[in-house]
Amino acid sequence: MSPRLHRAAAAPTEAAFDPVDPEPSAFDDTRLLAVILSGGSAAGATLAAALTARFGSLGAVLAADAGELGRAGAGPAEVRRLGCLREAAVRCAREALRDRPVISSWSQLLAYVRTALANLPREEFRALFLDKRNVLIREELTASGTIDHAPVYPRELVRRALELSASAMILVHNHPSGDPTPSTADIDMTRKVIEAARVFDIQVHDHLIVGRHGTASFKSLGLI
Repeated sequence: MSPRLHRAAAAPTEAAFDPVDPEPSAFDDTRLLAVILSGGSAAGATLAAALTARFGSLGAVLAADAGELGRAGAGPAEVRRLGCLREAAVRCAREALRDRPVISSWSQLLAYVRTALANLPREEFRALFLDKRNVLIREELTASGTIDHAPVYPRELVRRALELSASAMILVHNHPSGDPTPSTADIDMTRKVIEAARVFDIQVHDHLIVGRHGTASFKSLGLI
């Protein structure tokens, strides 16, 4: 084999993960993102730095939609990796709630809703439907909207609870602004849901608002 051919065969197409590198827990967010995207190659490091600068945090990168990631320089393969990583994180957080009364697993519930919603760029409203033992029957996205509004229809929420034979609900939505403080509209809508649900003896345990700066509980705030 000629020296030129030998050099071409030996040249790596992507930087391999160095076995003497520190554990992933020692990486900063940009380095961790670079390894996820491309094993830590120079191109991956450049893209990771660009994404972190564009979105502001690792969580915000993972929550960004495909179009936003593409405009920031990520290709289809990178977009898919990031989507799979986010889905894996959400599923792991959700597992802690499986087949357990949600009311007695409150810290796990808060961890889950923060993982799922805290960094989303647009408002989403979700309902967690519970059985008579307060075990989660189903979680459903009931509305998605803009950066500050997602339309919610109390009668539709109650109708869905009846279809699932749910005995209780926990309402959850995010504030993309980062501030989880309930708005007047949030409070009014929650009261309408409670009133509609009471007719059918369905309890609304809480309404959680998730933001990057924390999670607000209507029950803890005395609003329910």
